[in-house]
Amino acid sequence: MPRHEPPPDISPTASAATGDSDDDLVRGIAAGNQAAWGVLLARYLDRITGYAWHMLRDHAEAEDVAQETFMRLMNKAATWQPGGAKLSTWLYRVAINQCIDRRRAKRPESIETVPDFAAEGGDENDLGRRLDLTNKVRRALDTLPERQLEAIALVHYQGMSNIEAAGLLEVSVDALESLLARARRALRAELSPVAADLLEEWS
Repeated sequence: MPRHEPPPDISPTASAATGDSDDDLVRGIAAGNQAAWGVLLARYLDRITGYAWHMLRDHAEAEDVAQETFMRLMNKAATWQPGGAKLSTWLYRVAINQCIDRRRAKRPESIETVPDFAAEGGDENDLGRRLDLTNKVRRALDTLPERQLEAIALVHYQGMSNIEAAGLLEVSVDALESLLARARRALRAELSPVAADLLEEWS
C-alpha cells in the first residue's frame, strides 16, 4: 500500500494569524510554531533588510544582517519577556549594531552597482546619467557620520516618526532632530553641484 503523509497539525497552537501581537508570535516561535515564524518574517524581514541596505549599500551584506538578526530572535524567543521592549525596537537595535560593526570593518570601495531602475530600460545615455546621480547620492550618504546616517535611514528611508527613531537610537527627540538637520545640511552641500539634475530625476 502507498504510504500517506500524516495530515497537517491544524490545532490552535499550530496556527498564527497576521493580526496576532508580536509577543504572541514570539511565544509561538518558542513553542516551535512555524506559522508564527512566517508571520513575523512577513512583518519585519523586508524592513530590516531595507534598513541594512541603506546603511551598507550592499545587498548581500544587508541580507546577512537580516538573517543574523532573525537568528538571534530565534535564540532569544524562549526567554522573551512580553510587555518589555517592543519587538520592532529590539530587531532594529540588533540590526543597527551589526551595521555599525560592518561599516567600521569595511574598507572604502568604489560604488559600481547598477541601481534597481536599470531594469526599467531606457537608452544608455539616460541610464548612465541616472547611475551617475545614484552613485553621487550614495557617496554623499557615505560621508555622513554614523549617527547622522542612522537617523536619515530610519526617518527618510524607513518612514519612522522622529519619536520612533529617537527611541531606537536612544536619544532625545531634540537630539534626533539635530542629527537630521546636520545630515541634511551636509547632503545639501555635497550634492549642490547636481541639485538641478536630482530635482529633475525626483520630480
